[in-house]
Amino acid sequence: MDAPARAKSLPNQMVINTYGQKNNFLENSIKRLQSLRPAFDLLPNLMRTLLHFLSLLIITSDIQSAQKPNLVLIFIDDMGYGDIGPFGSKLNRTPHLDRMAKEGMKLTSFYAAPVCSASRAQLMTGCYAPRVSVPGVFFPASSAGLNPDEHTVADYLRELGYATSCIGKWHLGDQRAFLPVNNGFDHYFGVPYSNDMPRTSAETGKAVHPLVRDDQVAELLEYEDQRRLTREYTEEAVKFIKTNHKAKKKFFLYLPHTAMHVPLYPHPDFAGKSKNGTYGDWVEELDWSVGQVLQTLRSLGIEKETLVIFTSDNGPWASKGKNGGVSGPLRGSKGCTLEGGVREPTIAWWPGNIEAGTESAGIAGTTDILPTFVSLAGGKTRKKVAIDGIDISPMLLKSGHASPRDTWYYYRGNRLQAVRHGPWKLALSAQSLGMGINQKDADLAKGGRLYNLEVEIGEKTDLADKHPEIVKKLEQLAEKMRADIGDGGRGPGVRPAGRVNNPVTLYPTTGKRRKSPKPSGKPLDWSKIKLGDIYSTSTAPAIAGKPFNVECQVDGPLTDGVLLAHGGSSVGYALYAKANEITFAVRTGNADVKRVSTKVSAGLNKILAKLDNKGSLSLSINGEKPAITKGKGLIRNHPQEDLSIGHDDKVPVDDQAPRKQFKGRLSAVKVTISK
Repeated sequence: MDAPARAKSLPNQMVINTYGQKNNFLENSIKRLQSLRPAFDLLPNLMRTLLHFLSLLIITSDIQSAQKPNLVLIFIDDMGYGDIGPFGSKLNRTPHLDRMAKEGMKLTSFYAAPVCSASRAQLMTGCYAPRVSVPGVFFPASSAGLNPDEHTVADYLRELGYATSCIGKWHLGDQRAFLPVNNGFDHYFGVPYSNDMPRTSAETGKAVHPLVRDDQVAELLEYEDQRRLTREYTEEAVKFIKTNHKAKKKFFLYLPHTAMHVPLYPHPDFAGKSKNGTYGDWVEELDWSVGQVLQTLRSLGIEKETLVIFTSDNGPWASKGKNGGVSGPLRGSKGCTLEGGVREPTIAWWPGNIEAGTESAGIAGTTDILPTFVSLAGGKTRKKVAIDGIDISPMLLKSGHASPRDTWYYYRGNRLQAVRHGPWKLALSAQSLGMGINQKDADLAKGGRLYNLEVEIGEKTDLADKHPEIVKKLEQLAEKMRADIGDGGRGPGVRPAGRVNNPVTLYPTTGKRRKSPKPSGKPLDWSKIKLGDIYSTSTAPAIAGKPFNVECQVDGPLTDGVLLAHGGSSVGYALYAKANEITFAVRTGNADVKRVSTKVSAGLNKILAKLDNKGSLSLSINGEKPAITKGKGLIRNHPQEDLSIGHDDKVPVDDQAPRKQFKGRLSAVKVTISK
């Protein structure tokens, strides 16, 4: 029963607000009205009717005002379904999230999009990302961004009297027209895109990210400065909550963290403290941040007036190895439309309103945030603007209530790759295991696969042959969506992205994406190289756009470890030993890692690895016939990271390489440019 319907029965019944709590103010108001009943009886019928009508208007208004909760959305970047305690992690300690789940509801079928910007567009607009022309990822100084004509969840809530703030990673365009303060938010504080997208400052000559306050750059952050971000975001969030509580103003806090995106930069207070390496350190700092937000609400006594939702933008970046998260029981990772790429660890918390310790497997997703928040705030979405989201508040507020949504569409870019209806998921086309994953599973190479996700969450058993009628039904649903949004093309229901002419970076830059260090002209003295050494990238051979050779000698037992590495997650090369094999890995750009491996003996091993002028990799041991792998070209830029001997310092070139120092006997190390 909605608020007006409840009001019609007043004053003869006790008022319970929509979320199951007694409204003491309204009860007292009703009692006062009831005490005036003798006076009502002496008035003419018309006057009594008028006063009764006015009293109902007042009560209805008070009900709606009392029902409006504060709204907090904590949005994590690249966190996997299995990365927190409530969703099965045994590696990462998350006591605050554990408590949040015990006091709230776990949503075990909550979906996002496969990549950053697309997920955030869904949150802001209530639409599948292709509908608003945000199918992928925006980069700094892009001419495109979220269209300012879109009515965001922040626009709606501000119109309903809410204070609004975005603190963290925006990633819906960095041109000023696209920033949060021009899309419904009163204030913004954060890095407006991913933390691996630096540009070279014209002032300092260093690769930096802008820390923006509202629409002005407050500071330029070098990589190590990112260790402050989670803490500063948290401090800003707490300040925003306290300020608006003091002002007695409802608030919407959108807290999209930079973590867990690679590169990983936990605060020094957390670095090295977890059992799960740097990734675990940052997860545990995020858990601390959640605890700070929830404790602030408790200390102010407004926890029963505040809905908090915790979720992630896409699956874990599994190709980053130990620097990426895990999908738990799900198959796939960031960048794909398997469950591991888009099903997110989600918790809804609202003490006294959401039943504690509950769990829902009802289908829901990022598109549903806008209509749900607007409904809870007492508003309605615009009828003339198509959205895909559904108000899921009944599922949140009534334990055991089914989700009002029964279907989810899985878009990767502007391609519709799968559709789910109830427990059934139909893969419409080939799918990958995720961004940067080279493994190609044969069963994913074709469409037409049908899975029962309630029976098998891991998407292994194809049931299409046994249930052709279900396949047909899901194909019909897919056709309906294709006719609206499209599939690889632009459907009639698609709205344009925002566009600006002559886009520029938020701070003066050299025009280069990264400052590419140049060799100093003073070559290394390879005869003095020692195990454990680190050499400045400026002294290393100039490999950008050139073929080169890597030579070394291993004497005696072969232990797992990196023999030599130069580069990181953007470009570089590495030579390492693992499981009685030597591997030569070359990263030509971001996810493009190629490897060639060969078995070795326990004796003297002279190793020669080559990247030839066609981009092919070869690896020869003791002058024997080389193993050869076709590559993806030459390394495009000189690596920023230093040259490491016997280990791979900081961000690894190859996530499959051992993360430990080589303990054997290494000599005759040399890298030379070949002809």
